[in-house]
Amino acid sequence: MTATAARYLYVTRHGEASEDETTLTEAGRRQAALLGERLRGAPITAIHHGPLPRAEQTARLVGERLPGVPLLRSEPAGDYLPYLPSREELPAESADRMLARLAEFPAAERELGPGLAEEALARFTGTVEGDEPRHELLVTHNFLVGWLVRDALDAPKWRWLGLNHANAGLTVIRYAPGRPPALLLFNDTGHLPAELRWTGFPSEERI
Repeated sequence: MTATAARYLYVTRHGEASEDETTLTEAGRRQAALLGERLRGAPITAIHHGPLPRAEQTARLVGERLPGVPLLRSEPAGDYLPYLPSREELPAESADRMLARLAEFPAAERELGPGLAEEALARFTGTVEGDEPRHELLVTHNFLVGWLVRDALDAPKWRWLGLNHANAGLTVIRYAPGRPPALLLFNDTGHLPAELRWTGFPSEERI
């Protein structure tokens, strides 16, 4: 029987992006650099990132603080809608608002997203083969962070909606043999000064 070991998945949302989302702002670059400093002592062996510039640039800036750790581009780490709920799945009081918001996204994101989300679960979650724990960083986007957290907590599939993540915040999920996934950290921004926290987060949910 093949031995299995724990996977520690470090997940972050990219740094703050410019209005047209083609690059990081100066604040976003600082956020990424500080996240790299936060992770400098972690035994990370790979940095996976989505294909869009804001995720790739964040990964590169983090990677500059983690010498020798490879950067791995991944389509399933991209920005898309991971799951499209039916009206019956949603709370009655908010179903209309949620469905209207989802309908605003391009058809390609709505059609391709669920398949990519399943690929992301297959690629980035669960235990790993071998005797040694694996520590990996995933630089992605808000929706996929919510999808991974929802999955770790075994929540209904629609529950990725409403889970928000600050730019360059840190979430860590452990997948250990014989145990359910454990959410060790969620949206931790302790490595960021006050002026760099909460960016990308709905104003009404900032505390």
